[in-house]
Amino acid sequence: MKRRTLAKALVASALIVLAPAGFAQQGGPGTLRIIVPFAPGGSGDITARMLGEQITKKTGQAVVVENKPGANGIIGVETAKQAQSDGSVLMLATTSTHLANPSLFKNLPYDPEKDFSLVGHFGSGSTFVLVNKDAPYNTLADFVSHAKKNPGKLNYGYFNASSNIPGAMINQLAGIELVPIPYKQIGSAMNDLIGGSLDVIFVDSVAGDSYVSSGQLRAIAAMGARRLPKYPDVPLVTETYPDYNVAGGFLGIAVPKGVPQANLQALNDLINEIVTTDPMKSQLEKLGFHPKRMSLADLAQFVTRERANWREYVGIARIAPQ
Repeated sequence: MKRRTLAKALVASALIVLAPAGFAQQGGPGTLRIIVPFAPGGSGDITARMLGEQITKKTGQAVVVENKPGANGIIGVETAKQAQSDGSVLMLATTSTHLANPSLFKNLPYDPEKDFSLVGHFGSGSTFVLVNKDAPYNTLADFVSHAKKNPGKLNYGYFNASSNIPGAMINQLAGIELVPIPYKQIGSAMNDLIGGSLDVIFVDSVAGDSYVSSGQLRAIAAMGARRLPKYPDVPLVTETYPDYNVAGGFLGIAVPKGVPQANLQALNDLINEIVTTDPMKSQLEKLGFHPKRMSLADLAQFVTRERANWREYVGIARIAPQ
């Protein structure tokens, strides 16, 4: 009871400023918005909706998730950047938006450090290497061998940085020539992989889970710190290529700069409480995430460190900034 009372008190202090007049037109007074800079169906969309549901259950606060896809997450980020800095607008921060984009774009119209404050983290995640269920290879080594025999004839689909850079890196480290095929949204890429017009996709375990568990697609490897509890028979990429040290995907929550410190702290406490207790903790763990409490200072240090790592990954993958 004390924990529940504390959570409600923290939320109340965070949401005092969540009812500007303009919100009456966007779902009712006091509606909290979570902007997801990618299309529905991906891990960000799934986890953002899970978080929104738990915020509503704990606080009674109405939450609306808005998908703003496009330009590797840039369109959604710009929408959030221009929002009022009163804590009423949250944004899903991802590997693309906060870690990789600064190294992928010469003239990025936002600065993830100067324009946003991180207030939450869902935990480090995992990424599947997915192929068609009828593909003639059962392991990553088999796939690489097949690719070497067919240089330039196999492809991979991508729809954000965390699905593009792993493919480009495996090209360099394994000495193969997979052709990158860009997609605007994850659903189209998945459908093409199922249909056979794509050969492989590198996708986070949250978005890929339903496809693997239903048998629509096959996971021949995974990226992450450890094997997925739900899929213990799927080996890690590093078990075949030890130098392939791409970290698992990042998913967190950010707000535009200018939100008062007290509200940042209250949001941080709220999100920490939600992601490290059931039901969301168990849901995240089943999907390959490892949620843990992270302070505002921890989050700032984490994203700075990981942004440097992804700069290195981009360099290894030899992707020229656009």
